[in-house]
Parts: sequence; structure tokens; C-alpha cells
Amino acid sequence: MLVLGIEVSDDLLDRWLGWFAPQEQPFLIPPDLAAALNLEDDRNRLTPEVRDTFCLYGLDRGALVWLSETEARRLPASVRRSQSAPRHWPSSIRGREVEAVVKYVEKGRRPSRHGDVPAATWDAVSSTIPKARRLAGTFPGRSGPNCFGTVMAACGVDGAEDAWMLREPFEDWLAERTAKGGHDDEAGTVLVWRSAGGGAVQHAAITLGDGWALHKPSQGWMSPTKVLTIRDLKYSARAKGQRLHRHHLR
Repeated sequence: MLVLGIEVSDDLLDRWLGWFAPQEQPFLIPPDLAAALNLEDDRNRLTPEVRDTFCLYGLDRGALVWLSETEARRLPASVRRSQSAPRHWPSSIRGREVEAVVKYVEKGRRPSRHGDVPAATWDAVSSTIPKARRLAGTFPGRSGPNCFGTVMAACGVDGAEDAWMLREPFEDWLAERTAKGGHDDEAGTVLVWRSAGGGAVQHAAITLGDGWALHKPSQGWMSPTKVLTIRDLKYSARAKGQRLHRHHLR
């Protein structure tokens, strides 16, 4: 089945459902409420995939508890409303599970345009960006792989497409393999978004030529490696307080 213009296997769809609508779901609640309800703070149970589904990135402000749908209804309404992501219980999507998870993955996300890239464009970058065509139009098998690893992998770094690549190794690669400057209409320009203050790298993509670029929007399981027009990519990647810098492959 096609999701965001990308073929997705039945096995991956099954895994998506397990991350999207598990039988027991994590709730971040006040520690005193957890104690009053005799609920265990069990953050060790949180997988990267469930973390990304429920947007649980700051766990220092409460107890992380796991509840069934029935148990969750016993929480105060204000606590349920305070959660960082909406809940989709198996009972609420029964009979339309695939439709529900696909709608979640596609909501607010642009489809990949990898199928629209001419063969001549792919051929032209086959030596300088050797893995770009293989990576384009693919979903990760889990949460973790991110934009930095995607750019490095596209340029031939083995294993980078499967890694949650941190800023430091990406900066090292950028210093070793690229030089400052580049043009959006030329293949091999690394687009790097940095925060205005300290200049920390926030996002990265790479141009393919002829108006196309490759990127992975986030480390989440629902975020594919995709091709967009450069105009659409820059629009989707822009964020307040960030500035775009360009580097070109040596």
C-alpha cells in the first residue's frame, strides 16, 4: 500500500499499529497523583517509537505511568487534557485500523516526489551521492534514523541511515567532506539549518540537482526519507530563529 507516495509492507503497517494504538498507553501525571492512585513511575518501559507517537520528550515534570483505556478514564479530566498527544485506543479504531494509522502518518506531511525525479537526474548523482536513489521514498523500520544520518548515508557513509546521528559526528563529517558555499540548483549542496544563537545544527538536507532535494524530516518512525522540490523542502524546514547555510561536497 502507498503512504505518502511510498510503498509500505504489511509487516511495517502492523508495527505502526502497535506504536500508534497500544493496549496500554503512557501518561505523564503529577507524582502526587501517581502515589495517590498507587501507580508506578515506569519510564524504562518507554520505547523510542512510543515516545515519538506520544511526544514524550520531557519526562522531568511528572511520573510516567501506563494505563489501559478503562484506567485512563479514571484520571482527572484536566490531567487527560494536559497530555502532549491525542489518544487512539484499539477500541476506537476497530475495523479501520489501517485507515487510522495511515491518516495519522500522512496528516500535515508532504508526499515524497521521488517517482517524479527523472532517471537522468539520478544517474548524474550516482557517483557523488551514491545512496540517494536507494534511500529516497523509504520509511525507517523504527524510530531513530534522522536527517544528519540520511545526508551522510546518501553520500556513501556506511550504516549512517540506520543511526540516530548526533550533531558532533555530523559536524565532523561536514568539516571533512564539504566546504562552505553552494547553490540550490546544483547537485551535492548540503543545506544546513542552524539556530541563531550558538549556531547549533538543527536540520540538514542535500540537493539532487534539477530543483530536487532529499531529506528526512525527523527521527520518528512516521517520518520517511523523501524527495521534495527545493522550494517545498525549504518551506517545510523553516523554523523561527533558524538560518539556512550551504556547503558543497569536496
